[in-house]
Amino acid sequence: MTPTPVGMRCPECSRERTKVKTVRSVDTSPVVTQALIAINIAVYVAESAGGSNLSGGGGTVLTHGALFGPAIVHQHEYWRIVTSGFLHYSILHIAFNMFFLWVMGSILEPAIGHLNFAVLYFTSLLAGSFGALLFTPDVQTVGASGACFGVLGGLFVVARARRIPIWRSGLGPTLLINIVFSLSVRGISIGGHLGGFIGGLIAGWFIVEFAERRRNQPLAITACVLLSAISVAGAIAVAGSHGLAPNGVGFT
Repeated sequence: MTPTPVGMRCPECSRERTKVKTVRSVDTSPVVTQALIAINIAVYVAESAGGSNLSGGGGTVLTHGALFGPAIVHQHEYWRIVTSGFLHYSILHIAFNMFFLWVMGSILEPAIGHLNFAVLYFTSLLAGSFGALLFTPDVQTVGASGACFGVLGGLFVVARARRIPIWRSGLGPTLLINIVFSLSVRGISIGGHLGGFIGGLIAGWFIVEFAERRRNQPLAITACVLLSAISVAGAIAVAGSHGLAPNGVGFT
C-alpha cells in the first residue's frame, strides 16, 4: 500500500491519474439555442420570400405551416404541429421570441447539456401545439413562444432542484410579466403558452430526476419522447373539434 494525503492506496491505484473537470473543459456555449434561433430566422426569411409581408403575416409558407385543427384532421397535414413552432407573423413577433429564447436558453442549456436542452425544447413545442389546439382548434396559430415558455418551465425545475431562489433569481418576475402580457394582448394563444410551460415543467423534472439524480439520461430522454407522443396524440384528437373555416389568427 502507498500512503497518500487522502489515505492508503494500492500501487495500481496510486499510479492512476484522476481526470479533473475544469471550467475550460466543460462546454458552456449555447450552440443548440443559437441553432434554433438561426432556424427560426431562416424560416422567417422563407416566409417573406413566399409572399409574407413584413408586418402582418400571410404567404404560402405560413398558410401551409400554421397550426390549424381542421387542416390537421381533414387534410392530414400533421406537420403543422411542428412547423407552426418555427413560423412568425411579423418582425416584432420573431424578435421578441428570439430574444426570450436567447436569454432563457443561454442559462438553461449550459446547465443541463445540449442534448437534454434540445429534447426539452421540442417536447415543449409539441406540448404547446397541443395546448393551442385544445383552447382554439379553429384558429390559425404560429410562434415559438410555446417552446420558449417550456424553456422557462424547465428553468424553474432546475433552479428549484439546485436551491436557486426563484424570485431573487428573476425567474418569478419573468413568469409574472409574461402571464400578464399573455392575458392582456389580444390574439396571443394562451393555450400554447400554458401547454408549452407545463410541458417544460414535466420535461425538466424528467431531466433532473432521471438524467441528473439517477445518472440515467436514456431514461430521461425516453420519458420526454413519451410525453411528446402523448402531446401529438392529444393534438390530433382535439384538432377537429370545430368547423372547417378559420376563426381568426393567433400567435405564441
